[in-house]
Amino acid sequence: MFADVIVDINNVEVDKVFEYSFSDCKITLGSHVIVPFGKKVESGIVINVKDKSNFDEDKIKPIYRLLEEKPALTKETLELMNFICKTCYVTRAAALRLFLPSEMRKGKVKEQFIRYLQLADGVDVDSVIESLRKTAIKQKELLIHLKSGEKFLHNELAEKYGPSAVNAVVEKGYVNIIKEQFFRLPYKELDASNKNVVLTPKQIEAVNSIKNTDKMTSLIFGVTGSGKTEVYLNLISDVISKGKSAIMLVPEIALTPQMLKALRARFSNHAAILHSGLSAGERFDEWWRLRNGQAQIAIGARSAIFAPLENIGLIIIDEEHDGSYLSESAPRYNTIDVAKFRAKMNGAKLVLGSATPSIESFKNASEGEYNLIRLPERINKKELPFVEVVDMRKEVMRGNNSPFSSALKSQLTKCLENNNQAIIFLNQRGYSKTVICTECGHVQKCTDCDVSLTYHKEDESLLCHYCGAKYKMISACTECGSPFIRHGGYGTERIVSELQKLYPNARILRMDKDTTQNKEGHFNILNKFTERKADILVGTQMIAKGHDFPFVTLVGILDADMSLHFSDFRSSERTFQLLTQVAGRSGRAEEKGSVVLQTYSPENLTLRQAIKYDYLGFYNQEISIRKATGFPPFTDIVRVLVSGIDEETTLLTTKAIYQEISDIYEQNKDKFRFFGCMKAPLKRLQNRFRYQILMRINTNDKKLLDQIFFASDKYKSRNLLVSMEINSNNLT
Repeated sequence: MFADVIVDINNVEVDKVFEYSFSDCKITLGSHVIVPFGKKVESGIVINVKDKSNFDEDKIKPIYRLLEEKPALTKETLELMNFICKTCYVTRAAALRLFLPSEMRKGKVKEQFIRYLQLADGVDVDSVIESLRKTAIKQKELLIHLKSGEKFLHNELAEKYGPSAVNAVVEKGYVNIIKEQFFRLPYKELDASNKNVVLTPKQIEAVNSIKNTDKMTSLIFGVTGSGKTEVYLNLISDVISKGKSAIMLVPEIALTPQMLKALRARFSNHAAILHSGLSAGERFDEWWRLRNGQAQIAIGARSAIFAPLENIGLIIIDEEHDGSYLSESAPRYNTIDVAKFRAKMNGAKLVLGSATPSIESFKNASEGEYNLIRLPERINKKELPFVEVVDMRKEVMRGNNSPFSSALKSQLTKCLENNNQAIIFLNQRGYSKTVICTECGHVQKCTDCDVSLTYHKEDESLLCHYCGAKYKMISACTECGSPFIRHGGYGTERIVSELQKLYPNARILRMDKDTTQNKEGHFNILNKFTERKADILVGTQMIAKGHDFPFVTLVGILDADMSLHFSDFRSSERTFQLLTQVAGRSGRAEEKGSVVLQTYSPENLTLRQAIKYDYLGFYNQEISIRKATGFPPFTDIVRVLVSGIDEETTLLTTKAIYQEISDIYEQNKDKFRFFGCMKAPLKRLQNRFRYQILMRINTNDKKLLDQIFFASDKYKSRNLLVSMEINSNNLT
């Protein structure tokens, strides 16, 4: 027998199908195998099995061994691989890596087993004891211990009676060793007690609408706190009762414990979690529980869309507007596009949910492509929290140079006095945004990137938030030697420090990338806050969405216009979504909530719409601007990015690619809305110079996209990276 294998090497030159022979009847489509490749040994995936070879059979090398008895990948997965390759322009090996945990691919993690001892069938303990030598005291005691017929842990009995006694009774056939797989279950300590929830008429209407619609995709447009989660759980329950499986996606790893808790309460251990924050063993075991059908529900962030489930009946993407659903590294896939592919392959329903849907999704829903469901009220019938806008320009004129307005301090004092909780949101981690010399004005920058360094006080370091480079904090300016250094701007670390000065008795938690780096960082912080072991939670965008804290009655939004003035066509949309989402964390239970929004641009229309929760007003304005200017969803933004260590070579290569694409442009001018060549906004990143070719072209023109890709891809080399991005989430 012969097999076509994709070898796990992400290189264009070996992006081919290689043929091997095999005799193991367990090897089949989707099998994970070890094969010889040149002078090395590599892993690979079998994508086809056949009786005859296309080559001289004597020259065909054999597969060395099968890694797992059950095929790692399914037929659907392999078709999805081809879809990823065609739409993301990557090798088959790069696409296949999305489906397997990295430690599993490299063979660094295996199943974990526990050994038990149990009395063998038909053994009469009393008779056996009489037949044993008088000196075999430990063997006799061990047999008496096992007389009940129950199984006991091998290690514990070996420690109590000695390994030699255990080995002796096993060798004589009196006792059997039983191996059972032990699953490393994440978040074991979650309190998953089930609560009986009665759906509101609106929720019942939403569930029935999704079940009965003939449209594959439904969009739930529901305000924060409108009960979307309970709609999801009822839909999952319906699918599971029919013997099908489901995928539930959330935008942040921080949100997975909360959703896992709800799923375990309803479905016990039939839910498995997949995300990069798990240990290698946990991720491996959860993956196999899904692949073996022991769990039928996959919950996780973006990568869980590739969960190894079969017979999928439902895919849910919560907070579907979130930018995290667009991958920023190759393969640069859009999670919603992958979900649509899997839903179509399985005849499943796809449900998107958000209080602030993406412009693209709401356009599809309002034009009838999606089934649109509205949940306009909170589940408790409470009004959305009132938003007080504070003009920080006036605060500065009054002599208030602190990060907190007088209104926010007043509200925060009242909140703490009433024994309630508060959230302070600032989308900037670290202590200060920049370190500036007051003598010469020099700003400390990363030596490898064209960006300023952020000061982190906890370890007295300067950190590049783009490449991760770390430097010691300076005591004097590196340009002029002046000791007069100023910290520019605030980060979450500094906000905590300032709050502790104002409220020395308050218990304050901080949640950002720096405080959530260990495995259960997100869970521990959120758990403490939920259990009221803290009064104030300070954090970045990871606290802004999806969380349900019943005792939070105040949200303070610092520097609300931070994302408003980015040179990105999505800046208004992202600002509206972020502000609406973080405001929605307040007043979700019985007590009325309030929000204090601090801004230097109080007259800005996007901010005015956000404080009124006027999504429809914002959408109508934004879609008109996009249509007039030719931005997505009316076009596709295509970027060819060229980066290299040598600036002149990088520039010359970019010009050569630009010239080739110019020929395509001349033949297809009617399909282009914009075509230009320039430096990338971040001119240097990780010590590589960056140039880009930007295009806006008519949507869904696959033939034109292919032409642009093939014109640019051939310029790749060992020293030059050339990549093509379509509708990238980040064009910096």
